[in-house]
Amino acid sequence: MPEINSDPTPPPDKEAFAEKKIVAGIFGIVLGALGIHKFVLGLTTPGIIMLLVTVCSCFLASPIMNIIGLIEGIIYLTKSDDDFYQTYAIEKKEWF
Repeated sequence: MPEINSDPTPPPDKEAFAEKKIVAGIFGIVLGALGIHKFVLGLTTPGIIMLLVTVCSCFLASPIMNIIGLIEGIIYLTKSDDDFYQTYAIEKKEWF
């Protein structure tokens, strides 16, 4: 029996999503604590989590969120376009 996809939205165009890779990678490295790189990829829930953790802790947790953003930004920029598309557009992987 084929696996049923619970997400009704089709995956984005591969070339358009590859352009988001650079933007998301740079935002992850520069503004990782705010989770903007997650919003760029359409991952709203993880983006809100990162933003709320940073803001609600009065920016005390921002170094931790910055490290997460830095790691994710580097991962985004070092993946090939095909791997990036498969991981973040098709599989919708939210963390690392």
